[in-house]
Amino acid sequence: MSSRAGDVAGHALPTSPATKPGPEAPSPMSGGDFPADLLRAVLHRLPPADVARAACVCRLWRAVASDRAVLEAAFRAPWGVRRVLGDPATRAFWRAASLARFALSHTVRRGDTVPGVALKYSVQVTDIKRFNNMMSDHGIYSRERLLIPISDPEILLGSTCYIEMDHNSKREVAVFYPEGHPNRNAESVANAAAAKRQSKRILESVRRSLHVDDGTAEYYLSVTGGDPRAAMMEFSEDLRWEQRQAGH
Repeated sequence: MSSRAGDVAGHALPTSPATKPGPEAPSPMSGGDFPADLLRAVLHRLPPADVARAACVCRLWRAVASDRAVLEAAFRAPWGVRRVLGDPATRAFWRAASLARFALSHTVRRGDTVPGVALKYSVQVTDIKRFNNMMSDHGIYSRERLLIPISDPEILLGSTCYIEMDHNSKREVAVFYPEGHPNRNAESVANAAAAKRQSKRILESVRRSLHVDDGTAEYYLSVTGGDPRAAMMEFSEDLRWEQRQAGH
């Protein structure tokens, strides 16, 4: 055997790298490994659709993605809105950060007309009527204010908007007030009047459906929390009971 062969035979072969012991492979990171503060900072920079997707990752992500501040930030960021005050009826409001979710409040004054208001804000007459649930231009005379659809997003830059349910337009919007803040007195009067008209229409509908007087209709509406369908069902049940008693 040659000296080279002897050297090889007299020494152990080097260990293969695959057989060398090494550190364990790191386990993949899960959604719960993110610190809540870091996750919140990331979600603050995402659009509403991505925030909604993040809520499906795990419980921690759902909790952070459902935070009021995170939802508001995603909603207002595309338009440069500084702050949104108030809480919507449902969280679904935050998911559509479109201009249609915003409106400018115009206080109706003597002499105002729908075409004149449309010209002032550079919007279409049909858009104002559709946004405010108006069948004709004459609807302006029964309103304390009109909601004006936003045509120029720059109007919203640095603004503060107020989430409101407008009873005339039957929509929930983030309202921008050019004067800086809402006129709560005028708004509350308008909303109270609208609510009163709605209650009167419901009462009239129930009265005609049941063929009863106003007092009876009011009673059944009161015991069913103002639900006209439930009121009619309750009345029908009482009527059947009376008929059964009369048959004995």
